Amino acid sequence: MPLLEGKTLLVTGVLTDSSIAFHVARLAQQEGATVVLTSFGRQLRLTQAIARRLPQAAPVVELDVTSADDLAALADRVREHADHLDGVVHSIGFAPQSVMGGNFLAGQWEDVATAVHVSAYSLKALAVASQPLLTRGSSLVGLTFDARYAWPVYDWMGVAKAAFESTARYLARDLGPQGIRVNLVSAGPIRTTAAKSIPGFEAMEGGWPERAPLGWDVTDPEPTARAVAALLSDWFPATTGEIVHVDGGVHAMGL
Repeated sequence: MPLLEGKTLLVTGVLTDSSIAFHVARLAQQEGATVVLTSFGRQLRLTQAIARRLPQAAPVVELDVTSADDLAALADRVREHADHLDGVVHSIGFAPQSVMGGNFLAGQWEDVATAVHVSAYSLKALAVASQPLLTRGSSLVGLTFDARYAWPVYDWMGVAKAAFESTARYLARDLGPQGIRVNLVSAGPIRTTAAKSIPGFEAMEGGWPERAPLGWDVTDPEPTARAVAALLSDWFPATTGEIVHVDGGVHAMGL
């Protein structure tokens, strides 16, 4: 039986067919899931076009995770396509370039607050908005970039990711009694459109394939998508609050 047979999933963050979220949605469909996507604003039509490149065209519901109105309406919008959710994928992150690329000391609170709101608090907001549709055994999976370290050029986005990882642990605590799992996948650098928007991204990916015991292909999101699919499945029924590293092993190596 396919890994995700009969499951209904909400996947955020599909903007291009090179994004990790797109490959999660594609793999989920191939493994038997029904997929609903989210997007908003000027990106909505782009996501709708990309959704047609999936094995089965997926509906797209409007969601800006910083909008209280959109969050309040999310459950009803999803119900137009599905009566429940078995899983939610958080693939959302944004920080103004003024707080990345070597601008850590120069970062102003207004821009830092935007990074934390969109990239960290949104995990809690999405979980609460989805909660009316989630069933016992549901899984919430987010994407992170190992926040234990101070990476070159990542700056305040790295701080936001640290908050994101902590948020996942608290959600695991508070949603666990309802049978809802919350886990993260910490991926190595992938040359997505979002990654390319980070000033000096090459400094983060530089040398990664050489340092990874298993090697690493910065153009291949498939290993990350497979890990997300596994965590969405029933094969991790007693795992929550976890961060699964999919980085070729770099996280375990010294300099």
